[in-house]
Amino acid sequence: MEQKSKIVEIAKRVCPAVITIVISKDLPKIEGFYMMPFGGGGVIMPKFKKGKKEATKIGGGSGFIVSPDGYTVTSGHVVVDPEADYTVILEPKKKYPAKVLARDPINDIAILKINDKKLPYLELGDSDKIELGEEVVAVGNALGEFHDTLSAGIVSGLSRYILATDHLSQQAERLRGLIQTDAAINPGNSGGPLVNMEGKVIGVNTAMVMGAQNIGFAIPINYVKKDLAEVKKYGKIKIPFLGVKYIILTKEVAEKNKLPVDHGALIVRETLGESAVVKGSAAEKAGLKEFDIILEAKGEKITTENPLSSILQKCQIGEEIELKILRDKKEKIVKVKLGEKK
Repeated sequence: MEQKSKIVEIAKRVCPAVITIVISKDLPKIEGFYMMPFGGGGVIMPKFKKGKKEATKIGGGSGFIVSPDGYTVTSGHVVVDPEADYTVILEPKKKYPAKVLARDPINDIAILKINDKKLPYLELGDSDKIELGEEVVAVGNALGEFHDTLSAGIVSGLSRYILATDHLSQQAERLRGLIQTDAAINPGNSGGPLVNMEGKVIGVNTAMVMGAQNIGFAIPINYVKKDLAEVKKYGKIKIPFLGVKYIILTKEVAEKNKLPVDHGALIVRETLGESAVVKGSAAEKAGLKEFDIILEAKGEKITTENPLSSILQKCQIGEEIELKILRDKKEKIVKVKLGEKK
């Protein structure tokens, strides 16, 4: 008798705990369309019913249950809208309203909760023990339509750094320490699990490279385990907070703005009318000012590959750290006691 692939057993074990997340929002109800004259022709425009709104599906993604009482993990960008409603679909007839307990913007992770007991769930592995070339399976809701889609591959790279852009919001974020895999990761797969040959989750599918084949990325599961433990203990993710708005300098940015250094974090406001240093924050108490350049934090050089957010994430709330800053072309050391992000 021909022996079945090990992936068949993995599918049986993993798929029951992989969920679809439907994103919906109350939007004005469309009652028809009209033609608006434009450029010698016309443009079809929707006609909204005054005062009437209806729940409208605006997106979707994947996720997976990690405990029998309904703790669920997905990618942060899947549930980024605080005003949207999220519904978890476990089976065609099993739907649950989901509450977003916490979002980790640095690692693109979100923890959700659905109310039920004795739910199927996945066991979490150890992403520190992943080996290059190890076989893996990515599971998710491909393209938002094809449920329980599996793709097999290997771990192609470790500790990858990418600048990822959400195709809906067009917001870009730096992700580091990622697992690279050639297992296909498609739109809608985001938030689904990347599992090893034991059926244990070692990563959360998060991104693919547009225009390239067989290059996908997953967030190491050990980041999730830390966030999950904090949510269960404190009801939120505790993040050390410095309190500055900044841009990471590159050679191109430094040359364009005639800056004296091509690395570090330049403290600068994002828009007019706001402050680059948050009032009452650790940064303000330490005397940091707009246009200071933070060169090092806790002895680590700040670069695009090692941004300030990554260094701060390894610190503790209440910890006093040293920052090397450049102000008026002079270097100085500033001590800062980190607060907690609210």
